Order: sequence, then C-alpha cells, then structure tokens
Amino acid sequence: MYEAYFGLTAKPFELVPNPRYLFDSRSHKKALNYLRYGLREGAGFILLSGEVGSGKTTIIRNIVRQLSDDMVLASLFNTRASAVEMLAMINEEFGLDVAGRDKVALLRDLNDYLLTLHAQGRRALIIIDEAQNLSPEVLEEIRLLSNLEAETVKLVQIVLVGQPELQAVITRPELRQLRQRIGVHCQLDPLSREETEAYVYHRLATAGNRDALNWQAGTFDMLFHYSGGIPRLINLFCDFSLLCAYADQTRELSLPLLQEVIGDLSWEVRPEVAAAVAEQVVAVRMPDSALLAQLQQQEQLLGQLLERQQEQGRALHEALERIDRRVKVLCALNGRINHDF
Repeated sequence: MYEAYFGLTAKPFELVPNPRYLFDSRSHKKALNYLRYGLREGAGFILLSGEVGSGKTTIIRNIVRQLSDDMVLASLFNTRASAVEMLAMINEEFGLDVAGRDKVALLRDLNDYLLTLHAQGRRALIIIDEAQNLSPEVLEEIRLLSNLEAETVKLVQIVLVGQPELQAVITRPELRQLRQRIGVHCQLDPLSREETEAYVYHRLATAGNRDALNWQAGTFDMLFHYSGGIPRLINLFCDFSLLCAYADQTRELSLPLLQEVIGDLSWEVRPEVAAAVAEQVVAVRMPDSALLAQLQQQEQLLGQLLERQQEQGRALHEALERIDRRVKVLCALNGRINHDF
C-alpha cells in the first residue's frame, strides 16, 4: 500500500518470518553458530528457546535453507498431540505410510527408514517447533527416539524449538535423561537499544530504502522502550508507523506520531510498561515522592489519551459504515438505471 510512496520494493516489517530479513544481532548470531555446530557435529538433541516474537522461526528457516543435500528433514508444528500422534506425524513427514499403524509398527517403520538413510550416507533431522506445548510424557517418548542408532552414530538428530516455558518443563526430575542428552542449547535474547535501531535500518535497506523515514530524536528510544527489543513487536509498531506516515503524507516520524501508533496498538504493549508515556524516554533524576506524582499524572494522561482514541475510532467506524451503506445504495441505483436503458 505504502511501498511506492517510500521508495520500497517490499513491505519491510511484515510479521511473516522471512530469512531474507534475518538480522545478525549478537544473540541471533550466537544461536545460528550453535545450531550449525550442533548439526555438523551430530548432536542428538539441540534446544533453541526464546520469547514469543524473538525470531526463532526465522532462524530455523534460515538453517533449513542451508541444509546439505544429504539431510532429510521432518518439520512439526502441531505439538498438542499424544506420543503416538507425534510419532505418526514424524513418519508422515518422512513419507512413510501411517494408516492403521500402532505404536510398535510406527517405531519399526521409522527405525527401518533411518537405517536405510544411514546406508545411503544420508542423515535424518526432526525439527519440532512450539515444543513448550509438549507434555513430559511426549517429551520422554521423543527422547527414546535418540536410542535409534547405528554402531557409531545417532540415526536421527532432533531440534526442539520453544518459548522459555520449555526450559521449565525440561528441568522436571522425570526428564533428566532428556536434559542430559541436549548437546547444544541456545537462547535468543531481546535486541538491545542499539540493535533495535540497526534492526530497523537493516529491514528498510533490505526492502529497498534505508532512508524511507526520518526518525526524529527520541523515536528509537520510545520504540525500544515499548517493544522491549522483541523483533515481532518492533515490526508491528514500525509497519503501522509507515502506514500512519503515509496517511499523513509525511516522511517524518515524530514522537507524537509514534506515540499515537503505540496507543492504537496498546494491547500489544508489554504489561510492565503499559502505564508509561513518551516523557519517560528522557531520564530525569528527582526525589521518589516527586517521581511518583509525575508517574501518576502520566498514567492519568495516558488513560485520557486512550479514551479519546477509542472515541475517535468508534466515530470513524460509524462514518465508514455510513459511507458503505451509501455506496451500496448508489451501486443499486446504477444497476437499475443500466437495466432500464
């Protein structure tokens, strides 16, 4: 919608994970190196964890694009399943027949298939995304798959990808055998303030125009403050900022404009900073009582601002409905006129 206006060849902040836009932050670069090392060295289990929207899927897609030809991949995303259902999904991903197979038959088929791959000089890789949803019982069954091995090598490598809750599940006493078999563990951290700015410019440059917007003083501080350095939230705020700037026919991203965007997307703001406003970007030292009074005043102002935005949104919605009704009436009249002539 706004690409041509800003001289872009694509939307730079789409929420769909795209390896083309992969940004090498310190944390992401470390995770990529760990994953590559684990795959190269044949680690039985690899764990990648990170907050929602931190970029786990983008990294995994980047790794998949770089897999060697001798690697056969099974990717699973539906993790709310029983152990037998998970096993069936793994076999199905490898192209095996699962119709009418019980657990014993599924395991036998998988073992035979992995042995065949090994004899051909090929390797099997299973990537399980959203692994935090797996129950301890299912995780234990998955751990048993690592027992499938030839004389000197594991027949399959397994990458578990999930939110931080996955680490809490794995620390349970009954999963200590799985925990001990994790050869590589990498965790994605949020971007720093400096990385947030570099990330935004990287995506704009990748989409064709690094200087599409003029970010006024303090805007990157505000963006980092409200997004917490989470790439998905940064994308969300920046996409709407471009849209609002386009609507206003400006290339200047000011603090008020960015604050308006964040207010419109207030449901996405992290709870711990929901009561903050733009003035918090500037650090001011003051006595605790004065600071508390200012924060209370800011919270009240933010509430009033959100109420006005909601009223404006309702008024806009009603206006659009009226316009839509009039368009429909005009279309109907036009149809009748054409029919009469």
